[in-house]
Parts: sequence; C-alpha cells; structure tokens
Amino acid sequence: MTDSSRGRLDRIDSSVPHPARVWDYWLGGKDNYEADRAVGDEILQVMPDLVVVARADRQFLGRAVRHLVDAGVRQFLDIGTGVPTADNTHQVAQRAAPESRVVYVDNDPIVLAHARALLYSTPEGATDYLDADLRDPETILTGAAKTLDFSRPIALMVLGVLEFVPDDEQVRAALSTLLDAMPSGSYLVVSHSVHSESMDDAAAKWNASGATEIRLRTPEQLEALFEGMEQVRPGVVSLPRWHPDAATEYTDREVHQYGGLGRKP
Repeated sequence: MTDSSRGRLDRIDSSVPHPARVWDYWLGGKDNYEADRAVGDEILQVMPDLVVVARADRQFLGRAVRHLVDAGVRQFLDIGTGVPTADNTHQVAQRAAPESRVVYVDNDPIVLAHARALLYSTPEGATDYLDADLRDPETILTGAAKTLDFSRPIALMVLGVLEFVPDDEQVRAALSTLLDAMPSGSYLVVSHSVHSESMDDAAAKWNASGATEIRLRTPEQLEALFEGMEQVRPGVVSLPRWHPDAATEYTDREVHQYGGLGRKP
C-alpha cells in the first residue's frame, strides 16, 4: 500500500454510515462496515424495496451508457461513483466502444482505494479517478481535463448523488458550471430518489443515523434540472421504464427512483 493510499484509508470513519458503503451492502457487496449494515437493515425495515431501487439504478446506468455510446458519445464524467461493482461505466462503455474515456469522481476514501485498484481501461481508452466533491465543480473540471477533451461531447452522470446535496441552489450551480464547460452534444444523466410514503420514512431513518443528510425531490423538480436541454424520451420516469430491454427487471412495478437523459443543444 502506498503512503497516499494509506492516507486515504486513514480518513475512513467506520462508525458513521456512508451512502456508498450502504449501497454496496444492499447490492450484496463486501466493502461495508457494521454501521453501514445496521442502518441499511433499519432502513430496509421501513422500505424493503430499497434493494430493488439499488438494482434498478445499476441497470439504468447500463442502459443509459449503451444509449449514449449508440449516440456517438465516447467520454463520460461519472460523479458519485460508489464502490466498484459489476458493469461500471467504463466497462459498459468500453465493451461497446473500446476507445471510450471515463473519469470517476468520489469523495469517499474507500471508493477511491478500490477504484484505483480495481478499475482498468482498455488499451484504446482511458480511465481516471478524482478525489473531489460535486459541490466543487471547478476542481472536477480541472482534474477531468487531464483525461477528457472538453471540445468533444461528454456525458455528465450523476446517479444517486444529488440526494446528498440538500440545497437546490448548490445543485443547480454545480450542474450549470459543469455543463457550461461542455460542448453542444453533451448529455446530462440523472437518477434520484423521489417522494413516496415508504421512501420518506427511509430518508427519515437515514437522516436520524447521523450520516450525510439526504433530501428527496419530486419528478417535477428533476425535470427542472434539464431546463434548456433536449430530453431523451420518455423524459424523467421510474428507472425501469426508461428504455427497458430484455434484461430490465421491475418493469411491472413503481420504483421510487426516477431518472432521465438530456442533450445539450
């Protein structure tokens, strides 16, 4: 282990649940701690469907990336990476277009430690990893420019991360700064938990745990994030209803995780 890796791991507070590690637990991963599992189980008591939400979000990522590759996109800026699991953004993109270039961004040291060890690129493409926060978009842009060409279209992916920025103005400002730096033909990809009785209860349990505060939003609020963009049909919908394919699960039920894509004109 390098000194820099050891320094990142020293930042981990295993006593406080972290979104990436709880998500990893719900997906059946092993990169989580007792505090993550405890709050994860407590939340599942009020909303057992959160395992469904986690799977639906991962499947949406795959369909969205394949759609973008088909649309000619070869560059991806994935913010809020989470603990690496199967079919990460670079794997889906480079499977279809080996020359794809991907920059991951996260501010959890355990995510970065695993990303640096486990995520590899094809020889034709590239991957990079930034220790940064969505609320500091200028740092993200500076770091991403080492791998991505900002004269060519980029897909900005914020899946399951905007919930952890409760301030609407901060969300709009960060997305605006990032998208303003990207050329015409770039895309915004969003997934986000929305209000429902059980999701509201789950969010209350999460916020009571002392972890990073979460804020749910409405589908209409998510639609507003794409203002000025050309939305890809069918717009912002429950994730399994966005371009389902033969492998898509849960198309027969309402999943309170919504998402959509928008193209910068």
